[in-house]
Amino acid sequence: MVASPPLRKGLPLIGVLPQFRRNPPEFLRSIAQSHGDLVHFRLGPQAVYLVSNPDWIKDILVTHQTNFTKSRFLERAKVLLGEGLLTSEGEFHRRQRRLVQPAFHRDRLIGYASAMVECTAHTRELWTDGAELDISREMMRLTLAVVAKTLFSADVTSEADDIGAALTQVMILFDMVLMPFSEWIEKLPLPSVRRFEKARDFLDKLIYGIIAERRASKEDKGDLLSMLLLAQDEDGQCGMTDKQIRDEALTLFLAGHETTANALMWTWYLLSENPIAAAKFYDEVDRVLQGRLPAFDDLPQLKYTESVFAEGMRLYPPAWVVGRRVKTEYAIGDYTVPMRAILMMSPWVVHRDPRWFPEPDRFNPDRWLDPDDRPKFSYFPFGGGTRVCIGERFAWMEGVLLLATVAQKWRFKLVPGHPVATSALITLRAKHGMRMVAEQRLPLVTSPSSSTQALPTPA
Repeated sequence: MVASPPLRKGLPLIGVLPQFRRNPPEFLRSIAQSHGDLVHFRLGPQAVYLVSNPDWIKDILVTHQTNFTKSRFLERAKVLLGEGLLTSEGEFHRRQRRLVQPAFHRDRLIGYASAMVECTAHTRELWTDGAELDISREMMRLTLAVVAKTLFSADVTSEADDIGAALTQVMILFDMVLMPFSEWIEKLPLPSVRRFEKARDFLDKLIYGIIAERRASKEDKGDLLSMLLLAQDEDGQCGMTDKQIRDEALTLFLAGHETTANALMWTWYLLSENPIAAAKFYDEVDRVLQGRLPAFDDLPQLKYTESVFAEGMRLYPPAWVVGRRVKTEYAIGDYTVPMRAILMMSPWVVHRDPRWFPEPDRFNPDRWLDPDDRPKFSYFPFGGGTRVCIGERFAWMEGVLLLATVAQKWRFKLVPGHPVATSALITLRAKHGMRMVAEQRLPLVTSPSSSTQALPTPA
């Protein structure tokens, strides 16, 4: 007789859906704490198993990854993303990944670094001392400018607010698309469905416009878009249609800024609430950079800054859950899960497990500075295996460089009384935004004989 995992009971037909939707990350954490490393529950008609043991997660994402397909979330994401890297499977996915991968090689990253810093240096000059900012919105605008500049050589500054509004609409309404029975709901002429379609059409128009402009110019700018347009299969045949390029471009356009923006926003919040860690962070930025703008070669010296970013993603992982669908029966420990069940693995749950992170709810960047013996998949903000985030190195570099560049001139304090709560959509957003007051730091002026670039003195 096959052993069954612990069951979190729910209601007939809908299972635990009401409790799950109230606060998905904390619901998963609570049942992991009460039921253990493998918990069975139902979301509507779908059987789901939460897996919280790092060794089992490694088996699913890496060792036995061919036993699984993408989860329902990624299946349904085709409504927005088509057949992009996040949603495609099998040989097509491997082919697309081969075509895109060179855009994230080291020599490319070096070039991206200067563009990242340039965008950030421009953005930080737009703020004024004492201004109340929604740091969520500001980081979205900044990372949107970065991904447009680095991967598509485009300037979307004038459209940033419209793009942000469309993305927010897509994120909110995509939550509806993931609901049980949504395949039927999305066919109905509901106002919410129409808003989703309008936002998707706006993003399509933007991406197809960039593609058409580049095709007309026939210019190879050495960016991701040029690589996609010029890509060829190994047999020399044309690599991608405009639709395929659209799917990859939109996937990277969204994933390349949404996740990093949220990680940065939560990191600024955590720094504002932890003055000792913040003091160490600002001290490192000042000591390493000596008033000049950061560059790619500074990354090895910005170790505490990297630890701050790592700790921010530990506590508030942008991709708060990873899913896989079981192809055939699959054994986990002493249990067996059935074919077509969904396996959920939540960085939010595992990253806050006291077995791997003492005082798990405390923001402590120092925990990343010394070697540790934690299991590899006790920390997996970018997933793992062949579907690991293709832009992981890009995101790490972007996070560190943007934090350091902003910190040279600004610190942020949470507006008193501002409510802080998560909104677990596709990514982990702030439910009420993140209202913070910008406080200008005194510029660090270098000597006239120095070759470093001093920060501009405020007018």
